[in-house]
Amino acid sequence: MNTDFSGFSRRAMLQTASAGFGFLAFAGLSTQAAESESSNPLAPKQPHFPPKAKRVIFLCMQGGPSHLDTFDYKPQLAADAGKGGRSGGRLMASPWEFRQHGKSGLWISDLFPEVAKHADELCLMRSMHCDQPTHPRAMTQMHTGNAQFVRPSLGAWTLYGLGTENDSMPGFVALNAPAASAQNYGSAFLPAIYQGTKVGRNQQRGGAAQRGNSNSGPSLPDISNPRLADNAQRRQLDFIQKLNKQKLAREKEQPGVEGVIESYELAFRMQDALPELMDLSKESDKTLAMYGIDEGDTDAFGRQCLMARRFAEAGVRFIEITHGNWDHHNRLKTDLPERCNEIDKPIAGLLKDLDQRGLLKDTLVIWGGEFGRTPDAQNGDGRDHNHKGYTIWMAGGGVKGGMSYGATDDHGREAVENKCHIHDWHATVMHLLGLDHTRLTYRYAGRDFRLTDVYGNVVQEILS
Repeated sequence: MNTDFSGFSRRAMLQTASAGFGFLAFAGLSTQAAESESSNPLAPKQPHFPPKAKRVIFLCMQGGPSHLDTFDYKPQLAADAGKGGRSGGRLMASPWEFRQHGKSGLWISDLFPEVAKHADELCLMRSMHCDQPTHPRAMTQMHTGNAQFVRPSLGAWTLYGLGTENDSMPGFVALNAPAASAQNYGSAFLPAIYQGTKVGRNQQRGGAAQRGNSNSGPSLPDISNPRLADNAQRRQLDFIQKLNKQKLAREKEQPGVEGVIESYELAFRMQDALPELMDLSKESDKTLAMYGIDEGDTDAFGRQCLMARRFAEAGVRFIEITHGNWDHHNRLKTDLPERCNEIDKPIAGLLKDLDQRGLLKDTLVIWGGEFGRTPDAQNGDGRDHNHKGYTIWMAGGGVKGGMSYGATDDHGREAVENKCHIHDWHATVMHLLGLDHTRLTYRYAGRDFRLTDVYGNVVQEILS
């Protein structure tokens, strides 16, 4: 079920009054939630131990970006180019040069000249692997830890474990999330209040629709009510909430009603807080330029990255931005530079902006896709899916900067050194947030569930 506050102003209250209060499904509070100092399920909660990171910004590259052409330098692949590969194709060297950057000397492709300036802040995890070779299942496993069953997303678990720091904002925001990916930011059997609030954008790809209009950021439709003033909405909501509470008093246990009460109050508060937060007009020209806003191809993603900083600064716990079209079975030499150009300056701007505001030290920034690509050429100028070895990177939030962890083989086909599975990565993200992944559980259908199931080891070596 998708909790969408965007139509709250008129639709949601009418639906609730007539639909038997079945909006949210609170399956029963865990011990941790029951012990919260507040009845508000989004109230801040104490972590299991002192955290390194207070929040997450996840830059999700949908389609499987090629690690071999971006962050995993393989000189042997270049030396063996043209030789037969395991899949029947020929090994293909990266068309782009790799250079060492920063004091750490990290090898980074020329496709990311701006991000490379932040090499000493990056932790390159070059030994990632997952179980799924297809896009939908790998993306679902990346987000939920499981590709077979509907499970809560990483963002939902984070919000459930920690709550949010702003009671007028959703604690988990999904920017530019594809329409078909609700499971990736959903809450599954966790209370629906913990799922992501989807925020779209008005821009066409490349930002062509809004060049020169710095006031426009990603959009949330129907956030205001043109028919009722705030005081009238408040009276309407108070009446519906009175009915909700009377029903709750009569029937004692009605988790759906409890959820409605909380979600409607949040939605009402959002009407004032969210539009102001999404208004970029008060940002300086220098800041806009740092993100590549109003600069053609970098405009759209730049706006989303700036919005992510604003959400993080306002106390939102988990922000995810999706950037698509990384599935390069052909046209690698043409399309990959375009994708990298769209995100390179905005990401560098985000890292710089967070750092100069003192936020990077406790904000965990993550970049990566659902898997990588093969060293063999496909269709002459492309690479196939590769879930056996690929790269993600993290920065800030308690990870060691200027570090390369793990390795794939000489051709970049398979993780062979310090292998890091998705479960290990999830356990590490939770640890950085001060959460023990084995203790963050939710009881459902007669058993305790957790993000990592029965797996996962924290990668201690990358912790600062």
